[in-house]
Amino acid sequence: MKTETIQKYDKGVPRYTSYPTAHLFKPGFTPEMYSDWLKAVPEDMPLSLYSHIPYCDSLCWFCGCHTKITQKYKPIQDYLTSLRKEITMTAEVMGKGRPVNHMHFGGGSPTILIPEDVRDLFQTFEEVFHFTADAEIAVEIDPRDMSQEAIHAWADGGVNRASLGVQDVQEKVQRAINRIQSIEETAQVANWLHESGIHGINMDLMYGLPYQTVESVLETIRRVMEMAPDRIALFGYAHIPSLKPHQRLLPEEILPDFNERFEQQEAAAELLGSYGFVRIGLDHFAKPDDPMAVAFINGSLRRNFQGYTTDKAEAMIGFGASSIGSLPQGHVQNIVPIRNYRAAIDSGKFAVAKSIPFKGQDKLRAAIIEQLMCYHRVDLNVICKEYGASLNDFEYELEAVQAFIEDGIATYDQGVITIQHEARALVRALSALFDEYHGQRELIYSQAV
Repeated sequence: MKTETIQKYDKGVPRYTSYPTAHLFKPGFTPEMYSDWLKAVPEDMPLSLYSHIPYCDSLCWFCGCHTKITQKYKPIQDYLTSLRKEITMTAEVMGKGRPVNHMHFGGGSPTILIPEDVRDLFQTFEEVFHFTADAEIAVEIDPRDMSQEAIHAWADGGVNRASLGVQDVQEKVQRAINRIQSIEETAQVANWLHESGIHGINMDLMYGLPYQTVESVLETIRRVMEMAPDRIALFGYAHIPSLKPHQRLLPEEILPDFNERFEQQEAAAELLGSYGFVRIGLDHFAKPDDPMAVAFINGSLRRNFQGYTTDKAEAMIGFGASSIGSLPQGHVQNIVPIRNYRAAIDSGKFAVAKSIPFKGQDKLRAAIIEQLMCYHRVDLNVICKEYGASLNDFEYELEAVQAFIEDGIATYDQGVITIQHEARALVRALSALFDEYHGQRELIYSQAV
């Protein structure tokens, strides 16, 4: 696949971790409406929970997350008081003891919490929810603020999967992104995790960062492989300074250009393949016996707000400032500013800010986009049958697909769309054809590649 062809379609498009996408969520969703949505979730429906810890002790200049920098622990303790109250309020509305088969702690940096607060937070969850025996409990880790005692606290809470933020091991790159992190401290945390019985380890890496080259990205992978991770998440840096002003601290002239980014991505994928990793979707890699690779092979891989996942739950509840949840009725997001989130919760009301109820063909199109994002292939006949639709409903989209076919990006055969392996970087661009809302309003997205 010629890079000119790839570049032709390298436009700003959503990441499609949800459909409709978060940019379309609208205000006007009340705590009472959210309460009704929660009550309507079937009692026997397993839940997925997400808990957002929106604090870090330093700012990484590439960061696109909702986080607040603090050197004091008191604001974090105050936030946790509100967070625990929200957890209890939610369980009281839904009924205590609801089954949970997936739990994810994200941020910010969840590992900024001291061990005592980690244990208190787990106790709150365990008092009002029932974690199934095979529940996956995952936490995002910043190795720079992690102690062995803290790892023991997370392990005692039931964590069985951890994602370590690495990004790049080169000092020049680390200084440019304001994240100095030695390979030795990352390896130490990985060892502590294994010693604590947490063996499901993912490493988060990036390409497209300042000063990165193909060789520096490959060297990062080689060093990370010494820690024997089960999964690798290889994200392309999304430079959107208009949305994240701190990214202006990264001079654009030192960012890799399109060709360099594409070469970094493909070289990294090839090297990971040589280590025996299965390439999954757009940016994940897993050992063949890892649950994510197994899910990919057996057709049960999913995609949600955490990215690619083995989580099959049809209801995901978000806790904390800015957290996003997905219920059978639609998506919902909490208030972003921490102070306003706490004020709502402390007054005894849910801190919901906006939502988007499902309507029309939303679930149908979500299923199509998810299949494309996970497998780079979709059988429209199967999905249309499941949702009572027809191929005739997609005359416009199928006509638009023709340009992708003519450029050698995709094929179409009797309702089946397949993205060519060498053009998989453009899966988001092709998925956008089935996005009923894309292009209806002026939005800023990251590039497709």
